[in-house]
Amino acid sequence: MDTACKFQKTNTAHVPAADVAVMYLRGSDYFSGTSMATPPRSIFVKLLEKCSERIVLRTSEKLIPQTVFFVKAFDPEQGQWKLLCLESCKMSADPAQADNYLLEAQIRRPDPSDPHEDPEHWHGRIGPKMTDYHFFRSTPLIHSLPSEAVCPLLNSLFLKKIRAGERFICQGEPGDGVYLIQQGTCAAIVENDGGRTTVARLRKGDLVGEMAILTGEKCSAHVEAETDMRLWVLGKKRFEDLALDHPELRIFLTNLMTSWINTRTITARRKIGKYIITDIVGSGAYSIVYKGFHEILEMPVAIKMMKHDMAMDPDFLSNFHEEARTIAQFNHENIVNVHDIEELYQTVFIIMEYLEGCSLRSELNSLLRLTPRQVVTYLLQICRGLHYAHQRGVVHQDVKPDNIFLLLNGKAKILDFGLACRCGTESRFCGTPSYMSPEQIESLQVDERTDIYALGIMAYELLAGRRPYPEDDMNRLLDLHVEEDIPDPADVIPGLPDALRIFILKACKRDLNRRYREIPEVLKDLQPLAAWLGLTHQ
Repeated sequence: MDTACKFQKTNTAHVPAADVAVMYLRGSDYFSGTSMATPPRSIFVKLLEKCSERIVLRTSEKLIPQTVFFVKAFDPEQGQWKLLCLESCKMSADPAQADNYLLEAQIRRPDPSDPHEDPEHWHGRIGPKMTDYHFFRSTPLIHSLPSEAVCPLLNSLFLKKIRAGERFICQGEPGDGVYLIQQGTCAAIVENDGGRTTVARLRKGDLVGEMAILTGEKCSAHVEAETDMRLWVLGKKRFEDLALDHPELRIFLTNLMTSWINTRTITARRKIGKYIITDIVGSGAYSIVYKGFHEILEMPVAIKMMKHDMAMDPDFLSNFHEEARTIAQFNHENIVNVHDIEELYQTVFIIMEYLEGCSLRSELNSLLRLTPRQVVTYLLQICRGLHYAHQRGVVHQDVKPDNIFLLLNGKAKILDFGLACRCGTESRFCGTPSYMSPEQIESLQVDERTDIYALGIMAYELLAGRRPYPEDDMNRLLDLHVEEDIPDPADVIPGLPDALRIFILKACKRDLNRRYREIPEVLKDLQPLAAWLGLTHQ
């Protein structure tokens, strides 16, 4: 049933978000009773800075200087929400978010104790209360959003009250939005052949009508209130417009799609084109991988769903379409086979062969460090797969242990060409920061040497049990990739064969002209070591 989405509840109801507050504006009754009257209202704002005398907010509301308003914000020292009376001092356009402002305000007096001053009690006020925010925080879908996306999304919701017995979604009609249930229960009812079948019941915290956001398809069921209900509505058109200005909100769609898949049973037909999803396999920075099977052939497959923040990027999607045709034609024993590509639910699904075994990341986590013999065994196979792709003009751009799969017979296969691009293409700063080459970080042209750099970093990690640069500061990590050659691996890897040391240092040279130019050069240096280690059949 694709008009309802139930979520597992998590214990987030009492988790404060110190960077989100509610702004209360008095409005104006100067023209009371006319269309020019402005009722009291409230919106969510992001709290950027706070001290004893001043506060800085990010808000979509433009205020003139000396406007008096209220804010309820969480005080981590006292562990409670506090009401502040403020006076606006300075406002400027926010360079980080379109249609938002940076508002600096002075705290006029301590927390008001007079209940009549509490804006929660203002007559005629419209917009959310702090209790509404507590509810939003208790829902896993909202709770999982990045902080920058929370206020734009919540300020796009509007409250709708439904009486018991009222139908608010109609089967066969286009959906116009998704409903988040704050209070009450409803039933999803399918009508066919003159009969009515209740297929689901929804309650507090559940979403209804999510397919309106994901596909815009007609609703497959009626939804009727069984009790009086309080709903928060996110309109389809409003969300689409908002996602253009705030790309981070596309994560909401990924969460929505993931929840839809995870909460449907097999009998409910979790279909992606010709394929049916059975289980989740894993999740990465750019994709979520499921196990499934072909509906007719009953052939097992792996189904990789690209996260919406990638799939809805026009540049990425254009590049993906161009490369997908090439990658789908790959046929190499060290590269996973791609069977099909489906574009549904505002994202891309890549259908691949299903593999039995584990990732190189899992093996590293289990063993902590690999022996030179193991590392050379895998490097030779990965090199052959990369050389095959490079000969066809494709750079992987995300070589790392997570994207290398080890079959039960020891064969290594390269996964996840979702970020692949043509040799000579300018990088779009995509990849995994720990393995990104200087040219990726600086958005320069990438080629075979980009994958070789990542291969060198990966070899260092497999042998040492850690990567060469400290990673507690992401900006510093990226700077190190650009400004310094990696430290000598022999300093941290006892008994490192000299041929492996030479390979790692040369593969990870910042200067492209001093790095290996192509994979055959790498193999030329590694094959004598392989022979010395007795790897004659690798």
